[in-house]
Amino acid sequence: MKQFLFTALLWLAFFNTANAQQLKSPNEKFVMTFSLQNDGTPSYSLNYKGKAVVKPSKLGLELKNDKKSLLNDFTVIDTKTSTFDENWKPVWGEVASIRNHYNELAVTLNQKETDRQIVIRFRLFDDGLGFRYEFPSQKNLTYFVIKEERTQFAMTGDHTAFWIPGDYDTQEYDYTTSKLSEIRGLSEKATTANVSQRSFSTTGVQTSLMLKTGDGLYINLHEAALINYSCMHLNLDDKNMVFESWLTPDAKGDKGYMQAPSHSPWRTIIVSDDAREILASKMTLNLNDPSKIEDTSWIKPVKYVGVWWEMITGKSSWAYTDEFPTVQLGVTDFAKAKPNGKHGANNTNVKKYIDFAAKNGFDAVLVEGWNEGWEDWFGHSKDYVFDFLTPYPDFDVKGLHEYAKSKGIKMIMHHETSGSVRNYERHMDKAYQFMKDNGYDAVKSGYVGDILPRGENHYSQWIVNHYQYAVEKAAEYKIMVNAHEAIRPTGICRTYPNLIGNEAARGTEYQAFGGSKPNHVTVLPFTRLVGGPMDYTPGIFEMDLSKINPDNHSHVNSTLANQLALYVTMYSPLQMAADLPENYDRFADAFQFIKDVAVDWTDSKYLEAEPGQYVTVARKAKVTNNWFIGNVNGETPRTSAIKFDFLEKGKTYVATIYADAKDAHYKTNPQAYTIRKMTVTNKSKLAQLSAPGGGYAISIVEIKK
Repeated sequence: MKQFLFTALLWLAFFNTANAQQLKSPNEKFVMTFSLQNDGTPSYSLNYKGKAVVKPSKLGLELKNDKKSLLNDFTVIDTKTSTFDENWKPVWGEVASIRNHYNELAVTLNQKETDRQIVIRFRLFDDGLGFRYEFPSQKNLTYFVIKEERTQFAMTGDHTAFWIPGDYDTQEYDYTTSKLSEIRGLSEKATTANVSQRSFSTTGVQTSLMLKTGDGLYINLHEAALINYSCMHLNLDDKNMVFESWLTPDAKGDKGYMQAPSHSPWRTIIVSDDAREILASKMTLNLNDPSKIEDTSWIKPVKYVGVWWEMITGKSSWAYTDEFPTVQLGVTDFAKAKPNGKHGANNTNVKKYIDFAAKNGFDAVLVEGWNEGWEDWFGHSKDYVFDFLTPYPDFDVKGLHEYAKSKGIKMIMHHETSGSVRNYERHMDKAYQFMKDNGYDAVKSGYVGDILPRGENHYSQWIVNHYQYAVEKAAEYKIMVNAHEAIRPTGICRTYPNLIGNEAARGTEYQAFGGSKPNHVTVLPFTRLVGGPMDYTPGIFEMDLSKINPDNHSHVNSTLANQLALYVTMYSPLQMAADLPENYDRFADAFQFIKDVAVDWTDSKYLEAEPGQYVTVARKAKVTNNWFIGNVNGETPRTSAIKFDFLEKGKTYVATIYADAKDAHYKTNPQAYTIRKMTVTNKSKLAQLSAPGGGYAISIVEIKK
């Protein structure tokens, strides 16, 4: 690793006049300009290849119960510039090595009336800009409460946006594609249609926000390293096309409790005239600290199956009984409760999944609904809290662990917190120790429902700190975490690589609740996945869910080939084969791709990309050096055209192509697919049909001479 740090003035990267400072990216394609307006308000602007991306935009914070906020009347008292260049190796990831190269400008501002100082630190990469507020130790600014952060992103026009409504408690929406000027009307309809939606404003949207300008620039707005701070949403002034940050409030309406020295998360702007470069950007990770876990040998990517989809579809239940035994019978008399006959987490059923995992080369089995209390939570009281230690009578923790161990399979624990974070924190040490005592090295945590105590939001500073605490505590026990219903990721997995998965978006489960838009998976890589991997739970082969549960009339809006492609396009070191074992047995030839596909990579190439329309990715497996390609398509059929020039010169490979049949369609003929083989080299090309809601998957194996 080479690292260069220069504090001297870099004239190629930094320009200073009486009114402004300019910072250039290492490749000089970006120029960021910082200045103070006439009233001492900090502002910045960003250009890319000579085009304005962000017009002059204000910076600052409004404080609560303070005579003077950190908004204006500033003077520049110091500027420092530096450059940084290193290569670092992620524990797991899309590539084996990541370059972290940026030029930096740190501007120290003094507010004369209050004698307070803040630092605004800018880092300009070859793929975009990150900046944050820093609050040094000082006499006149120690403890303070943020009423609102006033960071602006002034857009240059009425761009096309791929957005979900601002909501303090969920990201589980289908994406809307519209002009910025249309967000207000469409958000009002969304609020009316979804009574649980707690939008702070009819012009509020969530990050990561993807935009496309009329002249072909792709812009992504997000945040990085969200720690001890409230999650940022964006409120749009749709008359002037200016986004302004809007932090998630706590139960009292406060946005953040700060103590200097401290700093905000990074605000990020990733820009390119090539959509593929947005997907390839590692800027979010680079703005996070290096791993704080010294020994990472226990952190391993996982391909798993589990007792989950049958519960989501209603074939089986989380609860052991339909009675309320912890209330009516008492915990000690739980065994007297009458079983409902549908409990999924029973010994016989779990052994079936363990056998299936062992037979097909999977690493682990996830079991939900194993512990007491689900009938209380579902049927009696949403305030119910779990103890994370007591299994149902038909779930033998030790016996199933030993059975799985004998088959070479790990078990994944499930902790549903029911939103009671204080209860979870009180039991966390015992729960994690219980996991280690019984051979569990990974946990899927859930935060379904309102946060208890009531009035808190899922993304306020206090709850963000809880999610972080859970990950750090898990690291002490060498436990990997897959957090569902938690905060959307902001690259924290670099610092704590035991955070191997998150949900934090509309996942496959919604296909069992009425469906998702067929182009949903062509938007997620440009939005949700910018901050880190998603446990999307792909691999559904039976699209008509009434065949699993006659009472479920939902349809999975995807072709079977599209489901295969998701293992490549939706990057995650944690990948689930989510469907029932019997459905994989019905399509054993297609299931072969899921068995073969890797979950950890040394290289990734984005071959085609257009948000909301299509994504095509090629990845090189870390262990086998085989390549895998995935293509997902939106609602319009198209012919995908790719080159195999990423393959090594002079070598020959056999490519197995799993593709939509000519008459495939996500709604009318989703299980129509073809499988064929062809010989390829780095000079080969492929034109492949992708059906509506469809796609293709390819495994590429070198032919050994």
